Amino acid sequence: MRKRPTFALVVIILLAFLGLLLNIPKEIPINLTIPATPVTGNEIVVDQEIPGIPTAALLKSIGITRSFEFQKGLDLEGGTSIVLHANTEDLPASQRENAVESAKQVIERRINFFGVSEPIVQTSKTNNEYRIIVEIPGVTDVDQAVSLIGTTAKLTFWEQGASGSALIDPSGIPVNAQTFLGDAPKKTNLSGSDLKQAVVTFDQQTGQPVVQLTFTSGGAKKFSDITKRNIGKPLGYALDNVMYDAPIIQNHIPSGEAIISGAFTTEQAKQLQLQLNAGALPISLSVLEQHAIGATLGNDSLQKSLFAGAIGFIIIVFFMCMMYGRLGVVASVALAIYTLLVLSIFRLVPVTLTLAGIAGLILSIGIAVDANILIFERMREELRHGKSRETALQLGFSRAWTSIRDSNIASLITSGILYYFGTGVVRGFALTLAIGVLVSMFSAITVTRTILKTFYKN
Repeated sequence: MRKRPTFALVVIILLAFLGLLLNIPKEIPINLTIPATPVTGNEIVVDQEIPGIPTAALLKSIGITRSFEFQKGLDLEGGTSIVLHANTEDLPASQRENAVESAKQVIERRINFFGVSEPIVQTSKTNNEYRIIVEIPGVTDVDQAVSLIGTTAKLTFWEQGASGSALIDPSGIPVNAQTFLGDAPKKTNLSGSDLKQAVVTFDQQTGQPVVQLTFTSGGAKKFSDITKRNIGKPLGYALDNVMYDAPIIQNHIPSGEAIISGAFTTEQAKQLQLQLNAGALPISLSVLEQHAIGATLGNDSLQKSLFAGAIGFIIIVFFMCMMYGRLGVVASVALAIYTLLVLSIFRLVPVTLTLAGIAGLILSIGIAVDANILIFERMREELRHGKSRETALQLGFSRAWTSIRDSNIASLITSGILYYFGTGVVRGFALTLAIGVLVSMFSAITVTRTILKTFYKN
Protein backbone atom coordinates (compact mmCIF):
# COMPACT_ATOMS: atom_id res chain seq x y z
CA MET A 1 0.00 0.00 0.00
CA ARG A 2 1.41 3.39 -1.00
CA LYS A 3 2.25 5.73 1.84
CA ARG A 4 0.65 9.12 2.04
CA PRO A 5 2.82 11.99 0.79
CA THR A 6 4.71 13.68 3.57
CA PHE A 7 4.22 17.32 4.49
CA ALA A 8 7.56 18.18 2.85
CA LEU A 9 6.41 16.61 -0.43
CA VAL A 10 3.20 18.66 -0.37
CA VAL A 11 5.21 21.84 0.19
CA ILE A 12 7.56 20.94 -2.68
CA ILE A 13 4.61 20.29 -5.02
CA LEU A 14 3.06 23.61 -4.01
CA LEU A 15 6.32 25.47 -4.62
CA ALA A 16 6.69 23.78 -8.01
CA PHE A 17 3.15 24.78 -8.96
CA LEU A 18 3.69 28.40 -7.92
CA GLY A 19 6.97 28.47 -9.84
CA LEU A 20 5.24 27.07 -12.91
CA LEU A 21 2.45 29.64 -12.57
CA LEU A 22 4.93 32.51 -12.41
CA ASN A 23 7.07 31.33 -15.31
CA ILE A 24 4.60 30.12 -17.93
CA PRO A 25 4.25 32.96 -20.46
CA LYS A 26 0.84 34.44 -21.22
CA GLU A 27 1.49 33.84 -24.91
CA ILE A 28 3.58 31.01 -26.40
CA PRO A 29 4.94 31.82 -29.89
CA ILE A 30 5.19 28.96 -32.39
CA ASN A 31 7.30 29.46 -35.50
CA LEU A 32 7.59 26.36 -37.71
CA THR A 33 8.36 25.78 -41.37
CA ILE A 34 7.31 22.37 -42.76
CA PRO A 35 8.90 21.63 -46.17
CA ALA A 36 6.73 20.61 -49.09
CA THR A 37 5.98 16.86 -49.38
CA PRO A 38 4.36 14.78 -52.13
CA VAL A 39 1.25 14.67 -49.95
CA THR A 40 0.87 18.39 -49.21
CA GLY A 41 2.57 19.71 -52.31
CA ASN A 42 3.19 23.06 -50.57
CA GLU A 43 5.45 24.42 -47.87
CA ILE A 44 3.58 25.01 -44.62
CA VAL A 45 4.57 27.97 -42.44
CA VAL A 46 3.20 28.22 -38.89
CA ASP A 47 3.57 31.65 -37.28
CA GLN A 48 1.14 32.17 -34.44
CA GLU A 49 0.84 32.53 -30.70
CA ILE A 50 -0.95 30.07 -28.44
CA PRO A 51 -2.53 31.55 -25.30
CA GLY A 52 -0.67 30.54 -22.16
CA ILE A 53 -1.70 31.31 -18.59
CA PRO A 54 -2.77 34.91 -17.79
CA THR A 55 -0.72 35.00 -14.59
CA ALA A 56 -1.17 38.74 -14.02
CA ALA A 57 -4.97 38.41 -14.18
CA LEU A 58 -4.96 35.45 -11.79
CA LEU A 59 -2.78 37.27 -9.27
CA LYS A 60 -4.88 40.42 -9.58
CA SER A 61 -8.00 38.40 -8.73
CA ILE A 62 -6.48 37.61 -5.31
CA GLY A 63 -5.34 41.18 -4.71
CA ILE A 64 -1.72 40.98 -5.99
CA THR A 65 -1.17 43.78 -8.52
CA ARG A 66 2.62 43.78 -8.67
CA SER A 67 4.27 42.87 -11.97
CA PHE A 68 6.55 39.83 -11.92
CA GLU A 69 8.17 40.34 -15.29
CA PHE A 70 11.91 39.77 -15.69
CA GLN A 71 14.03 42.91 -15.43
CA LYS A 72 16.57 43.01 -18.24
CA GLY A 73 19.92 44.77 -18.26
CA LEU A 74 21.33 47.23 -20.75
CA ASP A 75 22.70 44.48 -22.97
CA LEU A 76 19.25 42.89 -23.39
CA GLU A 77 16.79 45.77 -23.10
CA GLY A 78 18.60 49.08 -23.50
CA GLY A 79 17.83 52.13 -21.38
CA THR A 80 18.94 55.73 -20.95
CA SER A 81 22.35 57.35 -21.11
CA ILE A 82 22.99 60.62 -19.26
CA VAL A 83 26.24 62.58 -19.48
CA LEU A 84 26.80 64.96 -16.56
CA HIS A 85 29.35 67.76 -16.34
CA ALA A 86 31.01 68.01 -12.91
CA ASN A 87 31.56 71.63 -11.91
CA THR A 88 34.90 71.48 -10.09
CA GLU A 89 36.21 74.99 -10.89
CA ASP A 90 35.79 76.17 -7.28
CA LEU A 91 37.79 73.26 -5.85
CA PRO A 92 41.57 73.00 -5.52
CA ALA A 93 43.08 70.82 -8.22
CA SER A 94 44.19 68.24 -5.63
CA GLN A 95 40.60 67.69 -4.44
CA ARG A 96 38.78 67.52 -7.77
CA GLU A 97 39.32 63.85 -8.55
CA ASN A 98 38.17 62.75 -5.09
CA ALA A 99 35.09 64.98 -5.32
CA VAL A 100 34.11 63.49 -8.68
CA GLU A 101 34.60 59.96 -7.36
CA SER A 102 32.43 60.78 -4.33
CA ALA A 103 29.73 62.16 -6.63
CA LYS A 104 29.86 58.94 -8.66
CA GLN A 105 29.29 56.85 -5.52
CA VAL A 106 26.36 59.01 -4.46
CA ILE A 107 24.77 58.66 -7.92
CA GLU A 108 25.13 54.86 -7.75
CA ARG A 109 23.41 54.80 -4.36
CA ARG A 110 20.60 57.03 -5.60
CA ILE A 111 19.94 54.86 -8.64
CA ASN A 112 19.84 51.75 -6.44
CA PHE A 113 17.38 53.49 -4.09
CA PHE A 114 15.36 54.44 -7.20
CA GLY A 115 14.78 50.73 -7.80
CA VAL A 116 17.13 50.24 -10.74
CA SER A 117 19.88 47.68 -10.37
CA GLU A 118 23.12 47.17 -12.25
CA PRO A 119 23.55 50.72 -13.56
CA ILE A 120 26.78 51.65 -15.31
CA VAL A 121 28.33 54.76 -13.75
CA GLN A 122 31.79 55.84 -14.85
CA THR A 123 33.88 59.00 -14.87
CA SER A 124 35.98 60.56 -17.59
CA LYS A 125 38.34 63.52 -17.87
CA THR A 126 38.82 65.56 -21.05
CA ASN A 127 40.87 68.78 -21.17
CA ASN A 128 40.69 69.23 -17.39
CA GLU A 129 36.90 68.80 -17.50
CA TYR A 130 35.33 66.00 -15.47
CA ARG A 131 32.28 64.12 -16.66
CA ILE A 132 30.14 61.38 -15.18
CA ILE A 133 28.49 58.99 -17.63
CA VAL A 134 25.40 57.20 -16.33
CA GLU A 135 23.65 54.36 -18.16
CA ILE A 136 20.42 53.14 -16.58
CA PRO A 137 18.70 49.99 -17.87
CA GLY A 138 14.96 49.93 -18.52
CA VAL A 139 14.16 53.47 -17.33
CA THR A 140 11.14 55.07 -19.00
CA ASP A 141 10.76 58.26 -16.94
CA VAL A 142 14.00 59.95 -18.00
CA ASP A 143 13.13 63.32 -16.46
CA GLN A 144 12.60 61.79 -13.03
CA ALA A 145 15.89 59.90 -13.28
CA VAL A 146 17.75 63.08 -14.27
CA SER A 147 16.17 64.95 -11.37
CA LEU A 148 17.06 62.22 -8.91
CA ILE A 149 20.72 61.75 -9.81
CA GLY A 150 21.49 65.38 -10.59
CA THR A 151 19.89 67.18 -7.67
CA THR A 152 22.25 68.16 -4.88
CA ALA A 153 19.72 67.73 -2.01
CA LYS A 154 21.94 69.74 0.35
CA LEU A 155 20.22 70.16 3.71
CA THR A 156 21.11 73.07 6.02
CA PHE A 157 19.50 74.57 9.15
CA TRP A 158 19.26 78.30 9.91
CA GLU A 159 18.39 80.28 13.01
CA GLN A 160 17.26 83.80 13.75
CA GLY A 161 20.17 85.86 15.05
CA ALA A 162 21.35 83.10 17.34
CA SER A 163 24.42 83.88 19.37
CA GLY A 164 27.59 82.17 18.30
CA SER A 165 26.61 81.85 14.63
CA ALA A 166 28.74 83.58 12.06
CA LEU A 167 27.05 86.12 9.80
CA ILE A 168 27.47 84.99 6.20
CA ASP A 169 27.60 86.89 2.95
CA PRO A 170 24.10 87.85 1.66
CA SER A 171 24.75 85.91 -1.54
CA GLY A 172 24.99 82.70 0.51
CA ILE A 173 21.63 83.17 2.23
CA PRO A 174 18.95 80.73 0.98
CA VAL A 175 15.99 82.00 -1.00
CA ASN A 176 13.05 82.91 1.31
CA ALA A 177 15.33 82.86 4.38
CA GLN A 178 14.77 86.53 5.20
CA THR A 179 11.01 86.05 4.88
CA PHE A 180 11.06 83.36 7.56
CA LEU A 181 13.92 84.54 9.80
CA GLY A 182 14.22 88.29 9.31
CA ASP A 183 17.13 90.31 7.98
CA ALA A 184 19.96 88.45 9.69
CA PRO A 185 19.52 84.68 9.29
CA LYS A 186 22.49 82.67 10.48
CA LYS A 187 23.62 79.22 9.49
CA THR A 188 23.94 76.55 12.19
CA ASN A 189 26.54 73.78 12.35
CA LEU A 190 23.84 71.14 11.66
CA SER A 191 23.59 69.83 8.09
CA GLY A 192 22.66 66.81 5.99
CA SER A 193 25.99 65.18 6.82
CA ASP A 194 24.67 64.70 10.38
CA LEU A 195 21.67 62.75 9.10
CA LYS A 196 21.30 59.07 10.01
CA GLN A 197 18.01 58.24 8.28
CA ALA A 198 15.08 59.89 6.53
CA VAL A 199 11.64 58.22 6.49
CA VAL A 200 8.37 59.30 4.84
CA THR A 201 5.47 59.51 7.30
CA PHE A 202 2.13 61.34 7.39
CA ASP A 203 1.11 64.21 9.64
CA GLN A 204 -1.58 62.93 12.03
CA GLN A 205 -3.44 66.25 11.97
CA THR A 206 -3.30 67.24 8.30
CA GLY A 207 -2.68 63.87 6.65
CA GLN A 208 0.04 65.45 4.49
CA PRO A 209 3.24 63.49 3.77
CA VAL A 210 6.29 64.65 5.72
CA VAL A 211 9.87 63.45 6.00
CA GLN A 212 11.01 62.42 9.47
CA LEU A 213 14.71 62.88 10.15
CA THR A 214 16.83 60.93 12.61
CA PHE A 215 20.27 62.37 13.31
CA THR A 216 23.48 60.63 14.29
CA SER A 217 24.71 60.88 17.87
CA GLY A 218 26.82 63.92 16.95
CA GLY A 219 23.96 65.43 14.97
CA ALA A 220 21.52 64.81 17.83
CA LYS A 221 23.77 66.78 20.20
CA LYS A 222 23.96 69.66 17.70
CA PHE A 223 20.17 69.62 17.24
CA SER A 224 19.67 69.49 21.01
CA ASP A 225 21.86 72.58 21.52
CA ILE A 226 20.12 74.44 18.68
CA THR A 227 16.60 73.78 19.98
CA LYS A 228 17.63 74.59 23.55
CA ARG A 229 18.82 78.08 22.64
CA ASN A 230 15.95 78.76 20.22
CA ILE A 231 12.87 77.95 22.34
CA GLY A 232 10.09 80.26 21.15
CA LYS A 233 12.05 81.18 18.00
CA PRO A 234 11.88 79.87 14.42
CA LEU A 235 14.36 77.33 13.07
CA GLY A 236 14.49 77.21 9.29
CA TYR A 237 15.61 74.39 7.03
CA ALA A 238 16.84 74.84 3.48
CA LEU A 239 17.17 72.32 0.67
CA ASP A 240 19.48 73.23 -2.20
CA ASN A 241 19.66 76.85 -1.02
CA VAL A 242 15.88 77.27 -0.86
CA MET A 243 14.20 77.65 2.55
CA TYR A 244 10.86 75.86 2.75
CA ASP A 245 9.72 76.47 6.31
CA ALA A 246 10.83 77.72 9.72
CA PRO A 247 8.69 76.17 12.47
CA ILE A 248 8.69 77.69 15.96
CA ILE A 249 10.64 75.59 18.49
CA GLN A 250 8.20 74.93 21.32
CA ASN A 251 10.44 72.80 23.55
CA HIS A 252 13.97 71.55 23.91
CA ILE A 253 14.34 68.42 21.69
CA PRO A 254 17.14 66.13 22.92
CA SER A 255 15.98 63.06 20.98
CA GLY A 256 17.68 63.98 17.72
CA GLU A 257 14.53 63.72 15.58
CA ALA A 258 12.95 66.36 13.37
CA ILE A 259 10.19 66.69 10.78
CA ILE A 260 10.47 68.30 7.33
CA SER A 261 7.14 69.46 5.93
CA GLY A 262 6.53 71.60 2.88
CA ALA A 263 3.19 70.74 1.23
CA PHE A 264 4.89 67.81 -0.52
CA THR A 265 3.06 65.31 -2.65
CA THR A 266 3.71 61.66 -1.74
CA GLU A 267 6.06 61.26 -4.71
CA GLN A 268 7.98 64.43 -3.82
CA ALA A 269 8.37 63.26 -0.22
CA LYS A 270 9.64 59.84 -1.38
CA GLN A 271 12.13 61.43 -3.76
CA LEU A 272 13.40 63.74 -1.02
CA GLN A 273 13.76 60.74 1.27
CA LEU A 274 15.83 58.91 -1.34
CA GLN A 275 18.06 61.93 -1.96
CA LEU A 276 18.71 62.51 1.74
CA ASN A 277 19.39 58.84 2.49
CA ALA A 278 21.74 58.51 -0.48
CA GLY A 279 23.66 61.58 0.58
CA ALA A 280 24.29 65.01 -0.87
CA LEU A 281 26.39 65.44 -3.95
CA PRO A 282 29.73 67.01 -3.04
CA ILE A 283 29.74 69.05 -6.26
CA SER A 284 27.10 70.49 -8.55
CA LEU A 285 26.32 68.69 -11.79
CA SER A 286 24.79 69.83 -15.06
CA VAL A 287 23.31 67.62 -17.78
CA LEU A 288 25.27 67.80 -21.03
CA GLU A 289 23.20 65.26 -22.93
CA GLN A 290 20.69 62.49 -22.48
CA HIS A 291 19.45 59.94 -24.96
CA ALA A 292 17.97 56.48 -25.24
CA ILE A 293 20.35 53.64 -25.94
CA GLY A 294 19.46 50.39 -27.68
CA ALA A 295 20.16 46.91 -26.43
CA THR A 296 23.74 45.94 -27.22
CA LEU A 297 22.74 42.30 -27.68
CA GLY A 298 18.97 42.42 -27.97
CA ASN A 299 16.18 39.89 -27.81
CA ASP A 300 17.76 37.66 -30.47
CA SER A 301 20.82 37.01 -28.31
CA LEU A 302 18.57 36.39 -25.31
CA GLN A 303 16.54 33.79 -27.21
CA LYS A 304 19.71 32.05 -28.42
CA SER A 305 21.10 31.94 -24.88
CA LEU A 306 17.87 30.53 -23.46
CA PHE A 307 17.75 27.97 -26.29
CA ALA A 308 21.31 26.91 -25.49
CA GLY A 309 20.37 26.60 -21.82
CA ALA A 310 17.32 24.46 -22.72
CA ILE A 311 19.45 22.16 -24.90
CA GLY A 312 21.98 21.81 -22.08
CA PHE A 313 19.18 21.00 -19.63
CA ILE A 314 17.80 18.27 -21.92
CA ILE A 315 21.27 16.73 -22.37
CA ILE A 316 21.79 16.70 -18.58
CA VAL A 317 18.41 14.98 -18.07
CA PHE A 318 19.27 12.37 -20.72
CA PHE A 319 22.69 11.74 -19.15
CA MET A 320 21.29 11.37 -15.63
CA CYS A 321 18.57 8.98 -16.75
CA MET A 322 21.06 6.87 -18.71
CA MET A 323 23.60 6.71 -15.87
CA TYR A 324 21.35 6.32 -12.84
CA GLY A 325 18.00 5.01 -14.10
CA ARG A 326 15.20 5.76 -11.64
CA LEU A 327 17.54 7.85 -9.54
CA GLY A 328 18.32 9.94 -12.60
CA VAL A 329 14.60 10.49 -13.22
CA VAL A 330 14.23 11.75 -9.64
CA ALA A 331 17.26 14.02 -10.08
CA SER A 332 15.75 15.38 -13.32
CA VAL A 333 12.46 16.16 -11.57
CA ALA A 334 14.38 17.91 -8.78
CA LEU A 335 16.38 19.83 -11.40
CA ALA A 336 13.17 21.02 -13.10
CA ILE A 337 11.79 22.20 -9.73
CA TYR A 338 15.14 23.88 -9.03
CA THR A 339 14.97 25.79 -12.32
CA LEU A 340 11.40 26.96 -11.65
CA LEU A 341 12.33 28.13 -8.13
CA VAL A 342 15.39 30.07 -9.30
CA LEU A 343 13.48 31.80 -12.10
CA SER A 344 10.71 32.66 -9.63
CA ILE A 345 13.22 34.21 -7.22
CA PHE A 346 14.62 36.26 -10.11
CA ARG A 347 11.12 37.61 -10.70
CA LEU A 348 10.30 38.19 -7.02
CA VAL A 349 13.49 39.97 -5.90
CA PRO A 350 13.68 41.17 -8.79
CA VAL A 351 17.09 40.37 -10.29
CA THR A 352 18.23 42.31 -13.36
CA LEU A 353 19.05 39.72 -16.00
CA THR A 354 22.04 40.24 -18.25
CA LEU A 355 23.73 37.75 -20.54
CA ALA A 356 26.37 37.24 -17.84
CA GLY A 357 23.60 36.63 -15.31
CA ILE A 358 22.07 33.96 -17.54
CA ALA A 359 25.52 32.34 -17.70
CA GLY A 360 25.58 32.29 -13.89
CA LEU A 361 22.17 30.57 -13.87
CA ILE A 362 23.28 27.89 -16.34
CA LEU A 363 26.47 27.31 -14.35
CA SER A 364 24.45 26.85 -11.16
CA ILE A 365 22.38 24.13 -12.90
CA GLY A 366 25.62 22.18 -13.36
CA ILE A 367 26.43 22.68 -9.69
CA ALA A 368 22.99 21.34 -8.73
CA VAL A 369 23.61 18.18 -10.80
CA ASP A 370 27.03 17.71 -9.16
CA ALA A 371 25.33 17.44 -5.76
CA ASN A 372 22.98 14.72 -7.00
CA ILE A 373 25.85 12.79 -8.57
CA LEU A 374 27.78 12.83 -5.28
CA ILE A 375 24.73 11.54 -3.41
CA PHE A 376 23.96 8.81 -5.92
CA GLU A 377 27.55 7.57 -6.04
CA ARG A 378 27.62 7.33 -2.25
CA MET A 379 24.35 5.37 -2.38
CA ARG A 380 25.87 2.97 -4.95
CA GLU A 381 28.84 2.36 -2.67
CA GLU A 382 26.56 1.51 0.25
CA LEU A 383 24.47 -0.83 -1.94
CA ARG A 384 27.63 -2.63 -3.08
CA HIS A 385 28.46 -3.21 0.59
CA GLY A 386 25.17 -5.03 1.00
CA LYS A 387 23.17 -2.25 2.68
CA SER A 388 19.42 -1.99 2.11
CA ARG A 389 18.08 0.76 -0.11
CA GLU A 390 16.64 2.66 2.86
CA THR A 391 19.96 2.51 4.71
CA ALA A 392 21.90 3.39 1.54
CA LEU A 393 19.60 6.37 1.04
CA GLN A 394 20.23 7.69 4.54
CA LEU A 395 23.99 7.10 4.45
CA GLY A 396 24.33 8.47 0.90
CA PHE A 397 22.84 11.81 1.89
CA SER A 398 24.58 12.10 5.25
CA ARG A 399 28.05 11.20 3.96
CA ALA A 400 27.80 13.28 0.78
CA TRP A 401 26.53 16.33 2.67
CA THR A 402 29.93 17.52 3.89
CA SER A 403 31.37 17.49 0.36
CA ILE A 404 28.29 19.28 -1.01
CA ARG A 405 28.41 21.84 1.80
CA ASP A 406 32.10 22.64 1.38
CA SER A 407 31.95 22.95 -2.42
CA ASN A 408 28.90 25.22 -2.25
CA ILE A 409 30.46 27.39 0.43
CA ALA A 410 33.50 27.81 -1.81
CA SER A 411 31.21 28.87 -4.67
CA LEU A 412 29.39 31.32 -2.40
CA ILE A 413 32.67 32.85 -1.23
CA THR A 414 33.72 33.32 -4.86
CA SER A 415 30.35 34.90 -5.65
CA GLY A 416 30.64 37.23 -2.67
CA ILE A 417 34.13 38.40 -3.73
CA LEU A 418 32.95 39.00 -7.30
CA TYR A 419 29.88 40.92 -6.09
CA TYR A 420 31.83 43.06 -3.60
CA PHE A 421 34.68 44.04 -5.90
CA GLY A 422 32.90 43.81 -9.26
CA THR A 423 30.66 46.28 -11.05
CA GLY A 424 27.83 46.06 -13.59
CA VAL A 425 27.44 42.69 -15.31
CA VAL A 426 30.09 41.07 -13.08
CA ARG A 427 27.89 41.70 -10.03
CA GLY A 428 24.91 40.35 -11.97
CA PHE A 429 26.78 37.14 -12.70
CA ALA A 430 27.82 36.82 -9.04
CA LEU A 431 24.27 37.42 -7.77
CA THR A 432 22.60 34.89 -10.06
CA LEU A 433 25.30 32.33 -9.31
CA ALA A 434 24.89 32.81 -5.54
CA ILE A 435 21.09 32.45 -5.71
CA GLY A 436 21.49 29.36 -7.89
CA VAL A 437 23.97 27.77 -5.47
CA LEU A 438 21.72 28.36 -2.46
CA VAL A 439 18.65 26.94 -4.21
CA SER A 440 20.69 23.99 -5.52
CA MET A 441 21.53 23.00 -1.96
CA PHE A 442 17.82 23.01 -1.13
CA SER A 443 17.05 21.08 -4.30
CA ALA A 444 19.69 18.38 -3.79
CA ILE A 445 19.20 17.83 -0.07
CA THR A 446 15.49 18.50 0.44
CA VAL A 447 13.69 17.97 -2.87
CA THR A 448 15.63 14.90 -4.08
CA ARG A 449 15.65 13.31 -0.62
CA THR A 450 11.90 13.84 -0.08
CA ILE A 451 10.99 12.34 -3.46
CA LEU A 452 13.27 9.33 -2.91
CA LYS A 453 11.90 8.70 0.60
CA THR A 454 8.37 8.74 -0.82
CA PHE A 455 8.80 6.63 -3.94
CA TYR A 456 12.12 4.72 -3.64
CA LYS A 457 11.05 1.30 -2.44
CA ASN A 458 12.90 -1.84 -1.51
